[in-house]
Amino acid sequence: MIATALALAAVLQSPAPAPAASPAGPQVALETSLGRIVLSLEAQKAPVSVKNFLSYVRKGHYDGTIFHRVIPNFMVQGGGFDPNMKQRPTAAAIVNEAKNGLRNNRGTVAMARTADPNSATAQFFINVKDNHRLDYGIGGAGYAVFASVAEGMDVVDRIVAVDTTSRPPHDDVPVTPVLIKSARVVGEKAPARPAPAAKP
Repeated sequence: MIATALALAAVLQSPAPAPAASPAGPQVALETSLGRIVLSLEAQKAPVSVKNFLSYVRKGHYDGTIFHRVIPNFMVQGGGFDPNMKQRPTAAAIVNEAKNGLRNNRGTVAMARTADPNSATAQFFINVKDNHRLDYGIGGAGYAVFASVAEGMDVVDRIVAVDTTSRPPHDDVPVTPVLIKSARVVGEKAPARPAPAAKP
């Protein structure tokens, strides 16, 4: 009886399991031809990059684009081209937020850019290894991390393993296009599409 009472008291005094941590910012689900990737966005540390990325998501910019640059032991890059390697039009470039303290670790997502530090528009890349040479202060102006992979890193690993070829002037292009079928903010409705014009 005493042992039973002590066991019951221990159960009653034990703390309830902590609720699962919720993401710090919005999440975006990428439905790709190789599986689903969910990104958690760092809205507090990279507000400009996150606002910019969400704007493209909500406009449907990424739907039907591809991962056009895939380099093993480095990263996968997408968000700019369709399967015919035609570049999508973009809005104005944004300021580089690489000074935000977020590092280019495996599974993080950063803005792609040209040699101009403040040239990022819609393209992004997912690091498949720790790429600290891309961090601010190590790689000059650095590449701004604004998100991380919450689900689907196995999908990213499948993407980086595909066969690639050259499609001048582009190298490291998947032989079989890896399509981003859709990009949606988790919990939001799909962006409205304009109604087709009425036939006369």
